[in-house]
Amino acid sequence: MEIGNQIKKHRNKLKWSQEVLAEKAYVSRQTISNWENDKSYPDIHSLLILGNLFNISLDELVKGDVETMKNEINKSEVKKFNSMAWLFAVLLILMVVTPLPLVKYLSWAGGVIWAVIAAAAIFTAFKVEKMKKANNIQTYKEIAAFMEGKPLDEISADRIKTANRTAIKLMYGVISALITLTVCAAIGYFIF
Repeated sequence: MEIGNQIKKHRNKLKWSQEVLAEKAYVSRQTISNWENDKSYPDIHSLLILGNLFNISLDELVKGDVETMKNEINKSEVKKFNSMAWLFAVLLILMVVTPLPLVKYLSWAGGVIWAVIAAAAIFTAFKVEKMKKANNIQTYKEIAAFMEGKPLDEISADRIKTANRTAIKLMYGVISALITLTVCAAIGYFIF
């Protein structure tokens, strides 16, 4: 990505330290360092602030990165997320379908096996979210949408909706797991 080089070039041109730029951009010095070393990518709001501070357009700041971002979105989502999504789907189906047979035929050992399946499903869900953050997928999508003319307010609203959906899915998953575990325990108690 070129954004790190662009930020460093324009910061040096203005003879600002990372601390000065961080203060003006409302981020930490470590964040500036991460951007300049391509460890993370600025979100759309930070890019707009940087553009204003450097007195350059967003196009000039992200120079060629938009195509790279689109390729990154496609590569990351298609390959990694599809495989993780299938794994999560299988684990979720197993988590819902297997508790009764496992407990009935294997007693407490079946409950342990089911708990391992449930833990693997929850771990996979967290892993998918971590992958999204590590690959800056949400940020890349926002920047690509902005460069295609989507209003910033709409992009921000989409980010909030995505965060809310993730929290709700996690909450439903935990509640489903607890309900299933309770039902299995009750059935196991009455059967045995």
